[in-house]
Amino acid sequence: MSRTRHLVAIAAALGLTVGLAGGALAGRASTPSSVDRVPHASATFVDASGAEVGWARLVEDATGVVHVSVHVRGLAPGLHGIHIHAVGACAPTFAAAGAHYNPLGHQHGLDNPSGPHAGDLPNLVVNEAGLGHLDATTDRVTLSSGPATLFDLAAGAVGSAFIIHANPDDQVTDAGNGGSGARIACAVIEAAD
Repeated sequence: MSRTRHLVAIAAALGLTVGLAGGALAGRASTPSSVDRVPHASATFVDASGAEVGWARLVEDATGVVHVSVHVRGLAPGLHGIHIHAVGACAPTFAAAGAHYNPLGHQHGLDNPSGPHAGDLPNLVVNEAGLGHLDATTDRVTLSSGPATLFDLAAGAVGSAFIIHANPDDQVTDAGNGGSGARIACAVIEAAD
């Protein structure tokens, strides 16, 4: 598939229009001459020793839904809790990332009928070779401005981070982190150009 056709396919999946003359992706434009930037971000996972173990990409589509793609390697096989945490820091320890990102004060767990934390995500699945992958969507956070933006620098915070835990998240327990245990990998979420 050509690069242009590949970009068109990605844009279509995100509900975008494509300006082929300029070769650039454009958001749904109010006029043919206006171009809206599609918010996106990235993150690089490190383990407790500081070794790089994976990456994440985030894209906010034209409807405000954030698409999250995570790829990791070298983790123990099985399910691992993964959450967006309130502080964009992984040092001096992963505790620097703070608690789950929860600007609206909800209870923890995707199965919570009153709504989960903004930072709650499905468990990350790691195969027998130690490779893990998660594709998820959420409408509880944004990359653009607003009360649930992951880049809440104006509020005096320092952005957000992903944390991967040693065990699965039970998606119910509000105390702690759904029983998902120790923090084994961390990634600061950074705006991408």
